Amino acid sequence: MAEEAQGGVPGPDSKMVIRNIGLLLTGKIEAPIADGDCIVAIGGRIVAYGYEKDLDCDGAELLIDAKGVTVAPGLIDSHVHPVVGDYTPRQSQLNWIDSTLHGGVTTMISAGEVHTPGRARDIVGLKAQAIAAQRWYQNFRPSGVKVHAGAPVIETEMVEQDFKDLAAAGVTLLGEVGLGGVKDGPTARRMVEWARKYGIQSTIHTGGPSIPGSGLIDAAVVLEAGTDVVGHINGGHTALPDDQIICICEGCQAGLEIVHNGNERAALLTLNTARELKQMDRIILGTDGPAGSGVQPLGILRMVAMLSSLGNVPAELAFCFANGNTARQRGLDAGLLEKGYAADFVLMDQAQHAPGKTLLASVEQGNLPGVCMTVIDGVVRSRRSRNTPPSQRMPEIVTPHH
Repeated sequence: MAEEAQGGVPGPDSKMVIRNIGLLLTGKIEAPIADGDCIVAIGGRIVAYGYEKDLDCDGAELLIDAKGVTVAPGLIDSHVHPVVGDYTPRQSQLNWIDSTLHGGVTTMISAGEVHTPGRARDIVGLKAQAIAAQRWYQNFRPSGVKVHAGAPVIETEMVEQDFKDLAAAGVTLLGEVGLGGVKDGPTARRMVEWARKYGIQSTIHTGGPSIPGSGLIDAAVVLEAGTDVVGHINGGHTALPDDQIICICEGCQAGLEIVHNGNERAALLTLNTARELKQMDRIILGTDGPAGSGVQPLGILRMVAMLSSLGNVPAELAFCFANGNTARQRGLDAGLLEKGYAADFVLMDQAQHAPGKTLLASVEQGNLPGVCMTVIDGVVRSRRSRNTPPSQRMPEIVTPHH
């Protein structure tokens, strides 16, 4: 599988067809299931989906017979802390990104490269580190996974020009506000507005200190800072009191990020509050790994199953928290079944011997699906997952006859 794991970008005319799809999930919370049994992509982009009889499937270089399994846009981890390549010194783990691909995740978003040994806190150094991290994950995609990185942790000495410089160099994200020296609302707000002016998206640490040296960020600071995403609203690790979580949900329109490494009870409170507000489109999912809790290759799938089963959410909607909601919140060109979007998919089926009549029913009972294939930019990146339970059925790569 090494050649698939390292597989490059398909040629501009290379065609991929996935046929015999049993269930087609869209990532769109307003319409999470699509009619159809087939997807066509050219040059790594979706060009059509629907019923095979209505589509032009001729001349495919890559033909995947889905054998009746479910196909969804690849999952997105909205909150990771990468360092370099596929290594994390936080837990001395190799290949954690590849392992997460086996959990159906095809895109990751950095909330700051905070576990870098000797992380620079001076302004020249932190800018240099952010630009370097942005570059190396742009140039190297571990096992094909798209890692959006280079997220500087802001410090109080920064001025507007620093944000302009970062944006000009290709930085598009801020690390979690509150992990550095900026911990008060007014300073955070000023810098978040500078970031926004130059097209840099922001997220904020929410809750108690994550590790020695970090601090409490409460609802007042979160609301005053006005970031685009409320990072780990369910705590990373310690959640805010219930009334503050509700206050944040009601007091802003930012993305509400629920993480695996947080408090599950607070996660369900956030979900229920968003549902009451009729704003479930704001919910996005991350793992917040690598961290003290370790690395969670199945963290996003586990969040989907947990929120669906304990939060009483139809599984097809819960999957939207893991792809389409994040795609829209983050302005990505992946994570939705949409013409022109990246052909990034996870193929899943009900796990062998799992209860429930269908994959969705099984997830609604709290069970993980079996991941049987991932596709990124129209290239197969992994086959049967080494981390999920085995799927009932397995898609097959068919050699097309031209």
